[in-house]
This record gives sequence, C-alpha cells and structure tokens, in this order.
Amino acid sequence: MYFFKPISDEVRLSQIIFNKHKKTMKLILVSIFACIAAILQAAGVLPGIGYFISPLATAPILLCSMFSIPFGAISYFLTIMLLFILQPTELIVFPFTTGLLGVGIGASFHLFKKRLSIISTGAILLMLGIMSLIFIFPFPVLGPAVSVSFSFLVFGFLFAFIYSWLWVEIAIIIFKRLKMIIIK
Repeated sequence: MYFFKPISDEVRLSQIIFNKHKKTMKLILVSIFACIAAILQAAGVLPGIGYFISPLATAPILLCSMFSIPFGAISYFLTIMLLFILQPTELIVFPFTTGLLGVGIGASFHLFKKRLSIISTGAILLMLGIMSLIFIFPFPVLGPAVSVSFSFLVFGFLFAFIYSWLWVEIAIIIFKRLKMIIIK
C-alpha cells in the first residue's frame, strides 16, 4: 500500500552529505530559510492573498529540518525572533501551527522510514498545536464562528492528516530539486 512504502533513501543520503559541510555554510542556509519563512508568515496580514501565502512558511522550516534536526530547530526559533520584529501579530500562530508542522515533519524524516509514520507525526503535532491555541490560549485560530465540539476534533484531525500528507509530498518534490543546489 502507498502509505506503508518507505520514503526514498535520497533523503537520508542527503542528510549525511549535508553534515559533511562546514558549519558556516549550514548557518547561512539556516538563516536564509528562517528569513524566507518569516517573510511568508508575515504575509498573512495581507487581506485575501495573505491567507494563501502564509501557509507556505512551513516549507523552509520543513526543508531545513529535513537536512538536520538541530539546524531545523535553530531555523524555527530564528523565525520566531524575526516575526517578533517584523509582525508580532503572527507570532502566536506560527509557533503552534506552520512552524511546528515543519519541524515535526522534518524531524520525522530522521526518525521514521514509512510514509504513514511521517504523515501521522505531522498530523498529531498540527492538531496539538491547534488545540493548544484554542483551549490553552483562547485564540480563535479557526475564526469566531467555528464551535469546538467532538465533530470538530474528528474533522480537525482528518484535515490535519490530509494537510500533513500534502506537505510530505511537497517536501519530497522540493527536496529532490533543491538537493542538487544545496548539497554540492
């Protein structure tokens, strides 16, 4: 079945090659990814089109985490600091949704081989982030008109699973295209 197929070994091979590079090049790459993620997340305040651009902030964090978990975490926290300066209103959404999803899926590429495990890890982290925004910090991440009930939790997890699956597939495609540029 499709979900039980292992992810290609290209990701693991690229991680080994990436770790052979100098630390300076790695830090420059991390800072570039963090800047791109902060700009994409800050675009969320633009009316209309910002709602489509803002979710793309997951990609730089995800790709950086796919190369290295510690450097992915550095990129995640650096993006949070940049958002504090650029757009503080997006600061509550990024750490719990798009950023957490990127770090979670990127780290699961290191920990798991099967596609279902990687997708499930991302879905669980995204759902936990959304639930913490809704229940711990009463932040209307889904809008004020959406009520929180059992059906929301079921459909919320289904959405998180499909969204995570989409990001895993996008990450594999982007990773294959970027690895030739970054790994050389």
